[in-house]
Amino acid sequence: MTRTGIRLKAPAPGWSIDADVVVVGSGVAGLTAALRCTAAGLRTVVVTKARLDDGSTRWAQGGIAAALGEGDTPEQHLDDTLVAGAGLCDEEAVRALVTEGPDAVRRLIETGAQFDTTAGGDIALTREGGHHRRRIAHAGGDATGAEISRALVEAVRSASLRTIENALVLDLLTDVDGRTAGVTLHVMGEGQHDGVGAVRAPAVVLATGGMGQVFSATTNPSVSTGDGVALALRAGAEVSDLEFVQFHPTVLFLGADAEGQQPLVSEAVRGEGAHLVDADGVRFMAGQHELAELAPRDIVAKAIMRRIREQGAEHMYLDARHFGADMWEARFPTILAACRSHGIDPVTQPIPVAPAAHYASGGVRTDLHGRTTVPGLYACGEVACTGVHGANRLASNSLLEGLVFAERIAEDIAAAPASPGPAVQNEEEPGPLFDPAARIEIQRVMTAGAGVLRSAESLDHAADALEALYRAAALEADGDAKDAEPGVDAWEATNLLLVSRVLVAAAREREETRGCHWREDRPDRDDDAWRKHLVVRLTPDRNLAVRRTDSASFPPVRTAHPASPARRPAHAQREQ
Repeated sequence: MTRTGIRLKAPAPGWSIDADVVVVGSGVAGLTAALRCTAAGLRTVVVTKARLDDGSTRWAQGGIAAALGEGDTPEQHLDDTLVAGAGLCDEEAVRALVTEGPDAVRRLIETGAQFDTTAGGDIALTREGGHHRRRIAHAGGDATGAEISRALVEAVRSASLRTIENALVLDLLTDVDGRTAGVTLHVMGEGQHDGVGAVRAPAVVLATGGMGQVFSATTNPSVSTGDGVALALRAGAEVSDLEFVQFHPTVLFLGADAEGQQPLVSEAVRGEGAHLVDADGVRFMAGQHELAELAPRDIVAKAIMRRIREQGAEHMYLDARHFGADMWEARFPTILAACRSHGIDPVTQPIPVAPAAHYASGGVRTDLHGRTTVPGLYACGEVACTGVHGANRLASNSLLEGLVFAERIAEDIAAAPASPGPAVQNEEEPGPLFDPAARIEIQRVMTAGAGVLRSAESLDHAADALEALYRAAALEADGDAKDAEPGVDAWEATNLLLVSRVLVAAAREREETRGCHWREDRPDRDDDAWRKHLVVRLTPDRNLAVRRTDSASFPPVRTAHPASPARRPAHAQREQ
């Protein structure tokens, strides 16, 4: 591990509390980890950016994948996951996911989650893209995430678990040896704790969700600004596979200039028989893949974008009129209501759809127990890169990953409680904060240069634009001009810029097309050169060091790469 000394500009903590574990995030991964740590007798604090029930999990529509159905097996689930991951899944991590997944789902049910059932009382299962079997458990038709969130939040409250809501995590605290000693955070609004404070704990679990807000249009909520990945980078942790951003193929098209969170049209709609068609009603997925509309997401998204370009259109259509009103109302009430609120009735009209940023397959690099390259710092859920997803996440594996690896983390923490020394004060000058207005510019740069379609030229433009934003803020901080005042909007903009720089650096480096990384200038997959991971870390001089692993398997997290490469032009360094 290389300590960076980099931190956000923020007031000194004005209050602190002590705990054994602090969990940052309140989705399925964070709350599962917190409940398991509490059950093990550990004093656990949950810190969440909004309300306890307002994480990304509640937006999940389709369901949770596990080999629960008759005739299905973990081995079949493993095969589908490996195929979707396009050669970059860590097979050991996938095997842990699929073998431990069914029991993890059953424990979730014991916690209180109520899944839809058949007339015979069995869990109702559907299919989604990339799955050869019906193995997606769902709740409320298309409100699976909301039900899982409800059950876990109720369990947390029943356990009287200490929570700090409306709190943005800032930076990791460490002791003199670089071991985790807690986090600093800013609590918004009035409450028991206000302003900047600290939770001091020898174990920190990052479960902060995704970073979809780096793009103009995304299915992610506004709080998904990459805070966990940015914190980990500043703390010296390694991140991996950040170039693999999954663009969901079927997001409700609200116009070419639509920005912010966009309504998702779940893959389960296609799983139940909806067809992708163009303006002439032609099904264009038939013949392109054996699973047609149920091909893995990267394949469907690319097919939609190709058809859009061929026809000079802005979107394609998802046709499910043959479902009829009764099925729409019973199986997909959330999607039906969202479409109708925008003037589209799926019962009588095809739904206009186009890809939008949805899920980060990469993140903070971990081992099979959720441990990062910083001792005492763990990560699970979308913020983490466990190796499960490879170059493209299989549909509905995300909730399962959050469950399985959160339980593994809790077991690891309970088995060997850490005893770090007192947190040391970071004497380094904080880096520049960015004007909150830069957020929109960052999103536009990323959408144009690092969206669904990428090329060396588009990525170079994006890298130059991001570097210009960074240098301008750095000059303001070093000169007489006043840089942005510390606050949530400025901290979020600063985090967005950092994770955007890493994403673009990795996407420039990977000169091939694989999974959800589509290089127009490098249209082929190159296993000889690129069936490997890109690992990125932030150096003390605020540059990016990029290295390539030796294989598709991750190296151990406790042996962070020690090399200090020479400066690489155009904003990134490369480690061989």
